[in-house]
Amino acid sequence: MSRVTTLSIRNSKVVEGMSPLVAVTAYDYTFAKLVDDLVDIVLVGDSVGMVVQGHSNTLSVRLEDMIYHSRCVSKGLQKAHLVVDMPFMSYQVNIEDALKNAGRLLSEGEAHAVKIEGGVAVAKTITKMVEVGIPVMGHIGLTPQSVHALGGYRVQGKTASARESIIQDAIALEDAGVYAMVLEGIPVELAKAITERVKVPTIGIGAGPNCDGQILVLQDFLGLNTDFHPKFVKRFAQLAEETRKAVGAYASEVRQKNFPEREHSFHVDS
Repeated sequence: MSRVTTLSIRNSKVVEGMSPLVAVTAYDYTFAKLVDDLVDIVLVGDSVGMVVQGHSNTLSVRLEDMIYHSRCVSKGLQKAHLVVDMPFMSYQVNIEDALKNAGRLLSEGEAHAVKIEGGVAVAKTITKMVEVGIPVMGHIGLTPQSVHALGGYRVQGKTASARESIIQDAIALEDAGVYAMVLEGIPVELAKAITERVKVPTIGIGAGPNCDGQILVLQDFLGLNTDFHPKFVKRFAQLAEETRKAVGAYASEVRQKNFPEREHSFHVDS
């Protein structure tokens, strides 16, 4: 089983007949091991703040949280490429801090690359990271760490000026040296235009079918997160319902003293 690398991801853009890249989020060893041979990229997203920690946004996630979850996910992967989000304010203050924090995510978190939100504003930081050997995946469009500045989780790029700004962000990311970029929450037509213009793969989430790959939060498309169902998420399973059914059956058998039975117990003669 050969490992998916930054090079193979970048090259997928120019390989004729190459299938779109498949990416999912994961935050622990169990899920990482389950998805490893089925996907190309596993992202330890700062969405952990909402999915695992119960926050209303990603802004409370700390660098130490990302290191911990990245290390857990790393233990479950043998094939998939591991990317980890740089959390809010871990790269925005200055380039020196950004390099140090990204280095920790690779060394302590055992990630293969980091993901940074923003375009033109963070291009210099990305350039420096790439120069010192830190692979960077970009992220433009709807950038969750800017949720308050954006006025909420709203589709971006609806006006001509907004579309042009996002295109300039994409160009800046490519020039800075990213090996791929996430396009989130933008119109299909804009995602298509960016995908055709840049030479690195685009990975869409709420950006339509014309990107070079797709990513979704695992808990969302497994139907585990029943409180969150945006338009761009397709439910491929209803595991919340199945989980509650299983827990209910377990609770019922315990209360009725039907579990554990002999086959689930240890005896002197067995």
